[in-house]
Amino acid sequence: MQLKRYINTALEHLVLLPPHQGSALTSVVWRFNNAASVSKWLGFFTRRCLFSQADVLVRGYGGYNTRWALFLLNHIFPLGSSKPPIATTIFFGANDAAIAGRTSERQHVPLPEFKQNLQKIVNHLKSSSPTMLIVLITPPPVCEEGRRAFAISLYGDNARKLSERTNEVTGQYAKVCVETAKEMGVAYIDLWSKMQETDGWQKKFLRDGLHLTVDGNEVVYEEVIKVFNEAGLSADKMPLDFPHHSKIDHKNPEIAFQQNICDASL
Repeated sequence: MQLKRYINTALEHLVLLPPHQGSALTSVVWRFNNAASVSKWLGFFTRRCLFSQADVLVRGYGGYNTRWALFLLNHIFPLGSSKPPIATTIFFGANDAAIAGRTSERQHVPLPEFKQNLQKIVNHLKSSSPTMLIVLITPPPVCEEGRRAFAISLYGDNARKLSERTNEVTGQYAKVCVETAKEMGVAYIDLWSKMQETDGWQKKFLRDGLHLTVDGNEVVYEEVIKVFNEAGLSADKMPLDFPHHSKIDHKNPEIAFQQNICDASL
């Protein structure tokens, strides 16, 4: 029996089950991304779905864009690993889409390079494991009014006049993300479009015009679960790593554990 299945995820954001990178019959779901807004939806994921079926490894790096993420690929996903993730979510774009010439321009990555970087990440993961489920997640939408209000709350009259990100520009990065997924034959979640289907998304899903609220994280969770289920990675189809308590004979507990790959001797 598998000891643990690993799922890797990343969020800018590179991720799902980010490590959530998984393996062999110790599969991992890996999430590769930047750190913002990642922990909550991954918490939903692990608590509700894979608490005892998989190791969900999170590799979130605050403020990262795809250019900087490339330096981490070989460290996080070493080629030749005997235990590659069974699934990885890649959640980048929000920082890449920072507008050149404004306050966060150091994070800006031009669209053509953004696409090339996504291609490099996907190709590396495919080389790591040809059977890995790879999921590209677009950046969420941006509420410019929310970004301005947040800046004013921090800096008052000295706050920037123009938002460092706009929904229009972020949408261009989301479009490229979807295009890349289709061209490379991997799964994707169009978070940018999905969230804007809901009235009042600006405050319902975004706490400061950019980062996700609890409801926003719930949307990511639901969409990720949908993709995983469609790929046959639903929790109810994955074995537990160790016996459920109801299966343990209190008089002879060793019998239940002998069915698992573990050392039951005390």
